[in-house]
Amino acid sequence: MQLSSQPSPPPTPGTRRPGGRTARTRAAVRDAVLTGLVEHGYPGLTVEYVAERSGVHKTTLYRRWGGVEGLVADALDLAGEDSWTPPDTGSLQGDLRALAREVVEAFADPAAAAAPTAFIAAAFQSERAADALRGFYTERFARCGALIARAVERGEAPAGTDAAAVARAVSAPLYFRLFVTREPVDAAAAEQAADAALAAVRAGAYAAAEPERA
Repeated sequence: MQLSSQPSPPPTPGTRRPGGRTARTRAAVRDAVLTGLVEHGYPGLTVEYVAERSGVHKTTLYRRWGGVEGLVADALDLAGEDSWTPPDTGSLQGDLRALAREVVEAFADPAAAAAPTAFIAAAFQSERAADALRGFYTERFARCGALIARAVERGEAPAGTDAAAVARAVSAPLYFRLFVTREPVDAAAAEQAADAALAAVRAGAYAAAEPERA
């Protein structure tokens, strides 16, 4: 469920990105925003930097994105248009542990973690970035619905289990360590977070309560 810090891959020679020139321009701008966030953080990111790095004139950037807030928000929107799917290991425990490992791996390399960290920092400084980040994770949580549906079919989770709540429960302890207490996270921390969420799922903590009967 991590935020991608990787630049958009260049099109294969002789091919064009879906959407043509507009899509290629958007991808180039997004790559420039990512690089700028890594190099300067949100406070140091400027439209002039993105223009120079992307090759897109700053007048165009202001017209289409409105400024730095719009550039960061659109970069987050584009990050959510990838092909990520939740793990399918054959068991709920395996799936939740794989989700937790994704979070740990995303922040294990400081260079790779720089852009996701900057996105999160930007959300504390820009309401528009915060809305975009919220939308990114809302969409990610929705994709986890398939993971929980499989678990319900296998009898590993109660019917009505909230996939978004489970995904939050897996990642929340890890993000707390990363961004609040600034503690290191590792495979053991990932497994602990996943197994705690699994126990809560089995106990019905994330299942919709049945209406009381008269």
